[in-house]
Amino acid sequence: MSSDATDQAIGERLAKYARFGVNLGLDRIQNLLAALGYPHQQVPIVHVAGTNGKGSVCAYLSSVLTQAGYRVGRYTSPHLVSWCERICLNEQPIEPAALSRLLAQVEAAIASLNVAEPETPTQFEVFTAAAWLFFAQQAVDVAVIEVGLGGRLDATNVVDAPLATVITSLSREHWQRLGPTLADIAGEKAGILKSHCPAVVGPLPADAEAVVLARAAAVGCPVVRPLPAQVDAEGWAIYQDRSAQSTLQYRLSLAGGHQRINSAIAIAVLQTLRDQGWQISDRQIQVGLAQARWPGRLQWLNWTDPKGQSYPWLIDGAHNPAAATVLRQYIDELQRSGEAAGPLLKPTAMPDSIPPSTTWLMGMLSTKDHADVLRALLKPGDRLHLVPVPGHATISPADLRTIAISVCPRLDHCTTHETLAAGLQGAIAEDDCLRVLCGSLYLVGHFFQTQF
Repeated sequence: MSSDATDQAIGERLAKYARFGVNLGLDRIQNLLAALGYPHQQVPIVHVAGTNGKGSVCAYLSSVLTQAGYRVGRYTSPHLVSWCERICLNEQPIEPAALSRLLAQVEAAIASLNVAEPETPTQFEVFTAAAWLFFAQQAVDVAVIEVGLGGRLDATNVVDAPLATVITSLSREHWQRLGPTLADIAGEKAGILKSHCPAVVGPLPADAEAVVLARAAAVGCPVVRPLPAQVDAEGWAIYQDRSAQSTLQYRLSLAGGHQRINSAIAIAVLQTLRDQGWQISDRQIQVGLAQARWPGRLQWLNWTDPKGQSYPWLIDGAHNPAAATVLRQYIDELQRSGEAAGPLLKPTAMPDSIPPSTTWLMGMLSTKDHADVLRALLKPGDRLHLVPVPGHATISPADLRTIAISVCPRLDHCTTHETLAAGLQGAIAEDDCLRVLCGSLYLVGHFFQTQF
């Protein structure tokens, strides 16, 4: 069976659990892990939560720890093209056949529990159990585990004594499930903090910060608050801890000014591991940071149209207001300077000169904060092409157009398309512009799957 066929079979196998939706709680995953022999208790972890930045931090940590010679698992979500992307060993995705075998083991464990349908594990819980099982079977030295949703009741939150916990950032997303206020959301994310286990916490809004620090104090959790790296005249990032006793100069492969804090958070975690006896040199940190990859986030690539003409594109999820603000800031900086700014290794697909106008190709899920995302992204004179997000609960391009025009009435134009392919053709018809695909990681995944 081909890899693609196996990956399709994995999706079909998991589809039957999707009907149980998102159902936060730990009882189902704990019962399932018990039936599997408690694999999570065999895996030392770094547990990473946050609204934005957690994927980048996971990518940095996995890359550096692999560079340091450790056997490193990484669990992230969602995937862009293949389910296998979610479970990695030393930067390599699990093979589809191996994942299929793990899912068969998980399903056998579910059958042995003989639970009533309301207590059947959700799709995310089934997949998370497979990840724990894989990391235990592979005897990893450490697994970098990204929270799926929230933290306190997330299926990843089953380890009592992680090596370190991380909260990267916090903004108002998934409030329908986590609570209406930033304080509510912070309480859920702070649920990953464990007694006397070190935590690294990025910059937070004041009301969220108060909740997180109160939780840390309540459980006796030492907290490290790294400062964003500074950038010198040559474009090197400079990390310095708050005591000014430790500095590190490095380059980054991931784009955007927000990577100054994401990389600083990762370095602070690595220093915490050093304090626990892990052997990680400054050089290994520098090389690992420079080699980290996190596709679909401020990623430059060349797309070739059906006629064989190549066009540079900037690709990003930008699915919430905070991420959209980061994307807009990155574009503004590029268009002001005409070149990559900050501690970035210039991507080969990035053009030598950046056009002053922007053409957007966007699709969004129906559950997102459309107006706030569009408000963060759009400027008068921008051109906007809107498409649906296939296979997901998408907002219609027509409805998104109405919101876009209300938010930014002085767009050059706003056009809707029935498919991504049609949207791409519309966007490349624009002359002398920076082309950006964004709005949903699922749309980015569809782009990778169908256009490459």
